[in-house]
Amino acid sequence: MGRPKKQRPQYSTDTINGYTYYRTRITDADGKRVSLRAKSPEELEAKKREALRQIAEATFRLENPTVAEYCEKWLTMKTANIRETTLMDYQSKIKRHIVNPLGNKFMADVTPDDINMAILPASKLSQSVYQSVQMLYKAIFESAVKSHVIQNNPAAELNPRGGKPPKETEALTDEQVEILLNAIQGLPPYPFVMIGLYAGLRREEILALKWDSIELDGKTPMIRVCRAWHTEHNRPVISDQLKTKAARRNIPIPPQLVECLRDVKTKSTSEYVFASSIDGGPLSYTQFARLWKYITVRSTKERTYTRYVNGQPVKHTVTPVLGEKAAHNGKVVYSMDFQVKTHQLRRTYITNLIHANVDPKTVQYLAGHENIKETLDIYAKVKYNRPEDIAATINSTFATRKPQLTEND
Repeated sequence: MGRPKKQRPQYSTDTINGYTYYRTRITDADGKRVSLRAKSPEELEAKKREALRQIAEATFRLENPTVAEYCEKWLTMKTANIRETTLMDYQSKIKRHIVNPLGNKFMADVTPDDINMAILPASKLSQSVYQSVQMLYKAIFESAVKSHVIQNNPAAELNPRGGKPPKETEALTDEQVEILLNAIQGLPPYPFVMIGLYAGLRREEILALKWDSIELDGKTPMIRVCRAWHTEHNRPVISDQLKTKAARRNIPIPPQLVECLRDVKTKSTSEYVFASSIDGGPLSYTQFARLWKYITVRSTKERTYTRYVNGQPVKHTVTPVLGEKAAHNGKVVYSMDFQVKTHQLRRTYITNLIHANVDPKTVQYLAGHENIKETLDIYAKVKYNRPEDIAATINSTFATRKPQLTEND
């Protein structure tokens, strides 16, 4: 007795450009009806099996995405609610600390141990980076719980404490301010430093300044902080989205800064206070780095640079001596035995306000702090950091208070 013939499905046919095709329809992962065509029933069956396999896989992925897939979706959902710079920061940290170690795992398969192991490298970085990464872990997996992608958040118990604590930013002393200004007077970074010292703007606020936001001739000269600078692939981007709502403020400026800015404005040919010599637009990150280098090369910090000799890199170490001129540039004098960071200028401004007994709420406004706690933390460190400065206050407070002794004492 012969083997029974295998029953083949009955397919409809279509004629296209004189050729006959077998056709069937299936339902894809989105619930839509899709047509498949082939020149023979055997070929159509093979196409159908492959299509059904892909649909099953796609359906599974929709219900149980990988960590990389869900992170991409989470970032897409966040684009409407966060600044461009914040989004770029999230993308970088998610790629490095979440997708790289866990991206191929399915969301439902990730365990707390997986996350603790994945976040370990971030714990060796700065405190702010670690806290940002653990926040992202919690937010992403909590979103997945709310979307019913997973049942429980494996990042819920992540310890928010970790990373290397930041080094305290010290304000410049009056002597250091004088040395710094004398060292760079007449050089490109001088106006930047003056604005930082006498208006307390952040770097991104200074580099976004246009002349239309600086009032020099009115009754109260001031700077209106209304724009922020950042770079994307070294290209400058100016945005009206500031760091916080509190960052948008009007800052009265003292006479020495008014005089400095008037001098800069008379020579300016751009709408920007700090403009590129190429197109008059805002500075790129590289251009700002060059501007700031006028300051760094005048410090006595030891530094290493590489020069090529016969095509081979040769490292040289320079140990500057205070008061001496640079060997390669007689115009550069090593006049600073301290280093300066951009944020120190702002910290110096805030510190001077506090030393002048400006009340904390006014300091908070002028500094653009969103939270009064940030201002009070600086206030406490500046005002009460040295016992010798508050000894008189303590002594006068308790001078008239004598302990009441009893007979038993």
